[in-house]
Amino acid sequence: MKSAIIGLGVIGKVHYEVLKAQGEEIVALCDTDFEKVREYEGIKKYFDYKNMLDNEEIDVVHVCTPHYLHAKMVIYALERNINVLCEKPLCISLDEMDEILAAEEKSKAKLGVCFQNRYNNSSIFAKDYLKDKKVEYAFGSVRWHRDRAYYESADWRGRWLTEGGGVLMNQAIHTLDLLVWILGEPKKVVGATFNRLLKGVIDVEDTACADYLGDNPFTLFATTSAPKDMPIELRFLTKNETIVVTPDSVKINGTPVDLESENKWYGKLSYGGGHAKLIKDFYDSVARGERFQIDGKEGAKAVRQVIATYISEGKVVDVR
Repeated sequence: MKSAIIGLGVIGKVHYEVLKAQGEEIVALCDTDFEKVREYEGIKKYFDYKNMLDNEEIDVVHVCTPHYLHAKMVIYALERNINVLCEKPLCISLDEMDEILAAEEKSKAKLGVCFQNRYNNSSIFAKDYLKDKKVEYAFGSVRWHRDRAYYESADWRGRWLTEGGGVLMNQAIHTLDLLVWILGEPKKVVGATFNRLLKGVIDVEDTACADYLGDNPFTLFATTSAPKDMPIELRFLTKNETIVVTPDSVKINGTPVDLESENKWYGKLSYGGGHAKLIKDFYDSVARGERFQIDGKEGAKAVRQVIATYISEGKVVDVR
């Protein structure tokens, strides 16, 4: 298929590498920073995404830009019946979400959201293993380190207007998505967020803790103020078992499960090994003319939970 990428930052480069490895035809790249695109020879380069989408024959466009740009770019492509694969989060407000879902409904094109951790072998095993079990309680933890240099590496990071939040909207949304995917959507949430270490550097939270309430309740703790990065961990408690899931392992009552090794990982280790599998699955869905399993409606679920958590401020609130 003919592919294009908007945004050649850290995650955009991951999408580029996967597309090249999978043999897709990359016909155009777009970034407002010429230095980010100049190294890619033999591919048309644009500084205006609208100009690119209006003038190129594109089957799939990958939106890999800062969060606050996702909604308008996704909608512009869908209105032109161009299939879109959007990096997380799909958007950063409920109003944007409504606009995207309305555009998806009207479009002939497909929309996909990049929650690649659903494609980890450990995640797939956990979802299948727990599908017929009663989970009494679950807990997810994200303990990472993001310092001043990380936030100062790009002016959109750490700002409500451009990032849409901190650790919940950017890092822990993947873990929250997995918990929602495996356990179902919570109906209510009570949570608290605060800036523990980076006051004056960022205006969003670096730490959050919340209880998500529904048929299968769970708790999420997330921080980017840890001294070092630790593996993401999910714990599921049934009547007789404790199932512990990391990006590349599963243990049931302490006994490791024999999982197939992940294929090549692209980008940071924290991204997991799912990008290549998700991108291939999206392209296969487009080729078949079928709904992608993480479409707009599905990709919006975790965003709803994040926004409800921000609204909560220590009180129980409904998830819209």
